[in-house]
Amino acid sequence: MRLFLLVWHLIEKLIHIIIIGSIFASILYIWYRGNQPISVIQAPKDLTYWEFMADRIDAAKMVHPTRCGWGMISSLLILGPIYSVVYTVTAVNPDGFLARITAPDPDIPKHVGDSGWIKIPGIWWNTVEHLSWTMLEGQHPGCRFRPVERRTKSS
Repeated sequence: MRLFLLVWHLIEKLIHIIIIGSIFASILYIWYRGNQPISVIQAPKDLTYWEFMADRIDAAKMVHPTRCGWGMISSLLILGPIYSVVYTVTAVNPDGFLARITAPDPDIPKHVGDSGWIKIPGIWWNTVEHLSWTMLEGQHPGCRFRPVERRTKSS
């Protein structure tokens, strides 16, 4: 019985280490990719995701809050994670159930159905960038953010 409990506690510890390691690795991946130039063609050259988000927060401060402003950023924070996962799964499994019930959207990656599992984080991150750009860059009715500006870093 003691051996069983010892093995059980070792398995529990291993599971905890795997979960904490996965969370830490995910945070590091998002931090790293957020500091790389975004893959959106319309974006200014060498604009990183974090610079884009900082620019959009500044732009939201200039827009009347009841029209959109923080509402657009809030909807990205709430819906972005859900849509990015759904769109990634839809793109990677184009013949799957989710692909059949998901409405066509230009932010769904194309021609990635044969991608291996190792490419899925990159596909997901590109989807996050495109969704963020679509939601926060464009001119939506009642919401007129200023154009995206590339800020130069002072030395």
